Amino acid sequence: MPDPLRAQLARLLDWEEAHVGFAKAVEGIAAEHRGSRPVGFEHSPWQLLEHMRLAQKDLLAFCVDAQYVHTLEWPGDYWPRNAAPPDKAWDASIADFKADREKLKALAADARVDLFSLVPTGKGSQTYLRAILLVADHNAYHLGQLVAVRRAIGIWP
Repeated sequence: MPDPLRAQLARLLDWEEAHVGFAKAVEGIAAEHRGSRPVGFEHSPWQLLEHMRLAQKDLLAFCVDAQYVHTLEWPGDYWPRNAAPPDKAWDASIADFKADREKLKALAADARVDLFSLVPTGKGSQTYLRAILLVADHNAYHLGQLVAVRRAIGIWP
């Protein structure tokens, strides 16, 4: 019988029960809007997407790389400087985000991983469970921001 906690964690990383999912949030944003920063908003759709990708990738590496060393500096290394993406970067960022999310879902579902144990390079209460919940919470927060930016631009369905 599958572990219900692990199943729920894996679902939490991409569900759409409490908010818009990732696929819908990034779907259909035309190239000319990816760098738009409407008045009152600090980040463009591109910056939000890339920030989610970078943070998720860093947390995944923290969980799976036994030699992980935290080298990124906050906030500069977690946010792209350009409001608009370079050519082909939008699609690559989406693909990379999805691939890393699948790896996190596999980690959550892996019965060999004690979710309540500390990540080997972690400190204090930095467990695998905490890392997975942090990714889910962080992504949900920024997906909400992405929807708000899309509404302000006038491109939300």
